[in-house]
Amino acid sequence: MPLKSLIKADLVFAKQDVVSKKRILESVADVAANRLHCDKEAIYEALLGREKLGSTGVGNGIAIPHCRLESANHTAVVILSLQSAIDFDAIDRKPIDLVFALIVPPQECDAHLSTLAEIAELAQSEKVLNTLREAETNDALFIALDSLL
Repeated sequence: MPLKSLIKADLVFAKQDVVSKKRILESVADVAANRLHCDKEAIYEALLGREKLGSTGVGNGIAIPHCRLESANHTAVVILSLQSAIDFDAIDRKPIDLVFALIVPPQECDAHLSTLAEIAELAQSEKVLNTLREAETNDALFIALDSLL
């Protein structure tokens, strides 16, 4: 499923004041729980479990926390830009300030991999990243994403 079709305005948050990896995962779990009608603790634990396997900080200031969740009935993508960059144990050892979090039901694993690849490709364009970082409001970030995809 193309990333553009997964992005929903109510799951896009600009300039969030989040100060740690743990708080990012908690924030993602909180907003995704409402969208997926799932337990936020289950989402948080699944995201945290994935991070324990290796950081999802992919470099260039981007993190892509993701997990499979048995109780999810569809894929949710939560997007955050951060007020200030934070340490996320990224592969390039640089702090992150853009988060693309995916929560996926088990039956959508193939689509999950292509969505991860699409986000990773976005992360290669400095122009795209700068456009996303410049968005000051949730609406502006959503519009920027929509126009770039």
